[in-house]
Amino acid sequence: QVQLVESGGGLVQPGGSLSLSCAASGGIFSTHPMGWFRQPPGKEREFVARISAGGTQIYYEDSVKGRFIISRDNTKNTLYLQMSNLGPEDTAVYYCNAGVTRNGLPGDYWGQGTQVTVSS
Repeated sequence: QVQLVESGGGLVQPGGSLSLSCAASGGIFSTHPMGWFRQPPGKEREFVARISAGGTQIYYEDSVKGRFIISRDNTKNTLYLQMSNLGPEDTAVYYCNAGVTRNGLPGDYWGQGTQVTVSS
């Protein structure tokens, strides 16, 4: 049974930083590319970032380039997203995904999501 559990969301002021984690179980983490998606209020879920299984290939959605860093620790089965210089437009539920493709299409496995709110 594959399980992805996000943590680290919360309320942050504009210009602030926040780090998200996604703990994976079920034996697939080290062999799957992983990614982060987000769903802003009233909008569809969108791709944020992707990292290959070995961690050597990384892709970002244009609006987060230079502000977000995706990383992974295959020894801990954990995916990370470091977010900085956050703005109100980053407010969303953030989801971890296993199996995301190179062109940003999601794989089969999702976490439950963690809320990130950027507000003063």
